[in-house]
Amino acid sequence: MSSPVYKLSDQYITQLAALDPAAATYMGIAGHDHEMTDFSPAGHDARAALDRDTLATLKGLNTTIDADRLAAGVLRESLELSALEHAANEHLRSIRVIAGDVDAARSIFDLMPTDTAADWEVICERMSKVPFSFAGMRESWALGAQRGALAQRRQVIASSEQLAAWAGRGNMPAFFEQFVESAATVKGAPIARLREVANDASRALGETSDYLLNDYALQADLQDGVGPERHALARRRFMGMAVEAKDAYEWGWGEVRRIDTEMARVAQQIQPGATLDEVRHLLDTDPARSIQGEDGLQNWLQQLMDEAMEFLISNNHFEIPQSIRRVEAMISPPGGAAAMYYTGPSEDLTRPGRTWYPTNGRTVFPRWSEPTTAYHEGVPGHHLQVAIATINSEKLSRFQRNTFVSGHGEGWALYAERLMDEFGFLANPEYRLGYLYAQAFRAARVVIDIGIHCGFAIPKDSGWHAGEAWTPALMLEFLSARSSSDDEFNRSEINRYLGWPGQAISYKLGERVWLDLRDDAKKKHGASFDLRKWHAHGLGLGNLGLDLLQSEMSRF
Repeated sequence: MSSPVYKLSDQYITQLAALDPAAATYMGIAGHDHEMTDFSPAGHDARAALDRDTLATLKGLNTTIDADRLAAGVLRESLELSALEHAANEHLRSIRVIAGDVDAARSIFDLMPTDTAADWEVICERMSKVPFSFAGMRESWALGAQRGALAQRRQVIASSEQLAAWAGRGNMPAFFEQFVESAATVKGAPIARLREVANDASRALGETSDYLLNDYALQADLQDGVGPERHALARRRFMGMAVEAKDAYEWGWGEVRRIDTEMARVAQQIQPGATLDEVRHLLDTDPARSIQGEDGLQNWLQQLMDEAMEFLISNNHFEIPQSIRRVEAMISPPGGAAAMYYTGPSEDLTRPGRTWYPTNGRTVFPRWSEPTTAYHEGVPGHHLQVAIATINSEKLSRFQRNTFVSGHGEGWALYAERLMDEFGFLANPEYRLGYLYAQAFRAARVVIDIGIHCGFAIPKDSGWHAGEAWTPALMLEFLSARSSSDDEFNRSEINRYLGWPGQAISYKLGERVWLDLRDDAKKKHGASFDLRKWHAHGLGLGNLGLDLLQSEMSRF
C-alpha cells in the first residue's frame, strides 16, 4: 500500500525507531542496534512531540478507503492514548519490575545477535551508552517526584533489588559482565573493550539501584493501588475499549467460582478422593511427572511447539507460511520477572519468534502446567498472531505490524489455549488441570487487579475475607490458591500487577471478547460458519484495540 495513511504510518515507525533504539531492536528494525534509548525528560518529550505531530497530520488525511480507515484508526487510538499518558506524567514514574524503562534498557541485549566479531562491535557500542540511559531515567524520576507523579514504593524497592542483582551484588553474577564473556570465543571480538564497558554498565545499574533505595524510596507513593482515575486510563491502554471497572470485577468473581468448580472435578480424575491441593502437590513433586534440567526443559518445550505447529498445518486449521513455521524455545536470563514471555521475529525474519522461559534457579520442572503456556506464548498464540502480522506487509501498515494492544494480543493467546483444549491437546487430565489453573489464574487477576487499584471490597458473599479491603497479602493468598506456580513466581506476579495496573486484566477480558465475537459469527452464519476463515480474517487485521476489533469482525 502507498496511500498517505500508510506512508505516514511507515514514517512514524521510522522516526520512532530513531528516537527509541531499544524499541527498534525489539521490532527488528535494523540500523539502531548500536544506540540506546534516551529515557531523560528530553527523550520522552521528543517522542511525545513525534506522537503529537503525527496525530495532527493524520487528522487531515482522507480515510474513506477501508484499508486506510483501519490503519488510521489503529494509529490514531495509540497516539491519542500516548498523549493522555504523557500529560498525566506516566512516563516520569515508569518504575516497575516488568515492562518499565529499567527492563527495556536491560532486556534489549537478549535480542542482539552474538555470532560474529561485527555483532560484538555493535553490542560494545550500545553497551557503552548504558550509563547514559540510566542517568536519563534518574533525571526523569526526579522530575516526576517534583511534579508529584510518584511510583509506588513497593515497585521502587523491587526495582532496586532487580538492578542490584543485575549489577552483580549478592550471589547473582553481573548480567553485563557475564554476557560479554561469551565473546571470548569469537575471533576478532573486542573482548577487552567489552569487559570495560560491561563494568561501566554494571556500575550504572548499581548507582540506579542505590538512587531508588536511598533517595526515591523515601518520597515514593506508599499506596499500593493507583486509584480509579489512573486505572481507567490503563484499562483503555491495555484493552483498546472502555471497560466499566465494577462490571468487570463482578464478572471476574463469577469466572473464579465457575473455574474453581471445574478444577475440583478434573482433580478427581487424577487422584480420586484427594483435595485439589493434594493433587497439585502430587503433580509438583512426582519425579515421573517432571522434566530434569534446563536443557531437558528447553528441548521438551520446543517439541511441544513443533508438534502443535505440525498439527495446525496438517489439519488445515490455519494457513501458516513457511517463513514463520519456526518458533524457538529459549531459557531467559536470570534476574528478571518470573513469567514466560514471547518476542516476535524481526522484520526481515533473520531473527525468529522466540518464547522465553525463566527457570528462577530451578532444575526440576513439573510438566502438568507447561503445555498450555507453550500454546499461549508459541502456537497458536503469540507467535502465530505476531508473526502473521509481521509478514503481512501487503495489507497492514508498518505501524499495524509493530503495535500491540494487550487485550487483543493476550486475549487471543488465552483464546489459543482454549482452542488447543478444543482440539484435544489437553485431553490428558493433568494437562487439562494445568489449562484450568491458567484460566483460574487469569480470572483471579481480574479480581485482584481491579480490586486493589479501584478500591473495591471483597464481596460479602465470597466466604473468604468477606467485606475486607484488598491488600498485597490477600492478593497473594487469593492468587496462590489458583496458581500452578511456586511462591517465588506468585510474589513476582503481585509486584507485576501493582506496578503495571490494568495489564493483567487484559488476558481474560480480551479472551471474553474473542469468544463473544466467535459466538456472534456462528449465529450469523449458522451451518456455513468456517472457523479457519474466521481465524484468518481476525489475524489478518493485525493487532488493534478491542473496540476496533469488534467493528471489523462484524464485517466477517
